[in-house]
Amino acid sequence: MKKRIAILISGRGSNMETIVKNAQSGRLKDVCEVVLILSNKAYAKGLSVAEELGVQTAVITSKGKKRAEFEQELIDFLEPYHLDYIVLAGFMRILSPLFVRAYRDRIINIHPADTAQFQGIGGYEWAFENKLQTTKITVHFVDEGVDTGKVIAQKVVDLRGAGTLEEVERRGLKAEHEFYSEALYALFKQ
Repeated sequence: MKKRIAILISGRGSNMETIVKNAQSGRLKDVCEVVLILSNKAYAKGLSVAEELGVQTAVITSKGKKRAEFEQELIDFLEPYHLDYIVLAGFMRILSPLFVRAYRDRIINIHPADTAQFQGIGGYEWAFENKLQTTKITVHFVDEGVDTGKVIAQKVVDLRGAGTLEEVERRGLKAEHEFYSEALYALFKQ
């Protein structure tokens, strides 16, 4: 049976777009269905991308709300969807224990670094500033910490010869787009 997933975004939604396309007609089509794209920002570019792909969208703004108020609103909104998993794709909010407990072991994130070496935002900047020859993309479950959840899968990204931060980001995003769906497929087919 296909897993029902919602994807949470805050911006352009490039990883979301790839996952939706793979769920509609690619690698993920037999293992999951994207039932909702939700953003905490009304102006997120990814919302129009999702609408063009025919996926239901919703906005629950986080700005000006206390974390608990926002997350309870999110939990209440998502409940009727009977989701198997929540996939974070550029969702720029740290989720509190309130939300994590509601979806324990069912929230998935992608992080642009090896979570054992670097947590939080700026993974590509960290790799560039430290002149790393390789970095890792990590798909992991979300727990109460920041990028501390159980690793689902990792992929090495070759950074040799990447002389600018933009090149590091380009290589990393290319790897993310391919790898996120691969990792989701391996998890969902179990």
